[in-house]
Amino acid sequence: MNAEVDIVEFDCSEELAQQSKTNFYYSFSFLPKDEREAIHTVYAFCRHIDDIVDEEDTGTSEEIIKKRTKLSEWRKAIDGIYSGKPHSAYLKPLQSAIKRFSIPKQYFMTLIDGCERDLRQKRYETFNDLKEYCYGVAGIVGLMCIEIFGYKYEETKEYAVNLGYALQLTNILRDLKADKDRGYIYLPKEDLEKFRYSEIDLMNEVYNEQFIELMRYETRRAREYYHKARMALRPDERMTMIAAEIMDAIYYRLLEKIELNDFDVFNKQIRVSTIHKIAIAFKHWVSTRIFVGRIKH
Repeated sequence: MNAEVDIVEFDCSEELAQQSKTNFYYSFSFLPKDEREAIHTVYAFCRHIDDIVDEEDTGTSEEIIKKRTKLSEWRKAIDGIYSGKPHSAYLKPLQSAIKRFSIPKQYFMTLIDGCERDLRQKRYETFNDLKEYCYGVAGIVGLMCIEIFGYKYEETKEYAVNLGYALQLTNILRDLKADKDRGYIYLPKEDLEKFRYSEIDLMNEVYNEQFIELMRYETRRAREYYHKARMALRPDERMTMIAAEIMDAIYYRLLEKIELNDFDVFNKQIRVSTIHKIAIAFKHWVSTRIFVGRIKH
């Protein structure tokens, strides 16, 4: 396996994030230049690792071996960055971001491990199992981000992880159809059983009262993590975490829209429009600046 081939495909430019028009892009547009560039680089890394796992997902043993090999090579590439010997010039932006903001090596390794879990696990027995997965693919990203934003309090790590849980749970609800079409069911089996909604029902897109109650339950759980995150963030760090606060607002609105559409994620593509994302981001930025200004005075 030639690691250089995969690394050459690693695009960490701001244009990549802009083209994707993701919630991520709109959330981080207000950052200072050096922070924004670092965030785009880390985002590109996270997205690239996720794409490795998701590409050509027919589940054959040959494909799984190929994907694991690529992930293994990326672990070596991260090792190279931290030892001062990056494998490729394409990794220099990532190396610069890591050095500039002192992002711990283990965060990147945990992200790779979290994404790799999708290669061996497509069902989750309990919420605790799912929560562990969410930490590896989302909570850890929150911890990477706050290293770039800068933080003063240890509780801010709790904020980052809980917000990661909230965002990932929201994604799971939004992407229920797309994920099950790929063979993945992230909703815990214990929850399906609790509401007497079977895996077969889900695969057949059965939309009934049991499904609605199940989704209402999962939505409440996601809201709990938004609440936990907000409670962990001290008022004097709100401006520092403005990008994460905007992400919170956009995804929380997505969760509300799922609920307003009676949880019909099988027949409707539920999303927050581009104009609405921009409006949310700008409104939140202005209100946070006013709030922080009042605290200072």
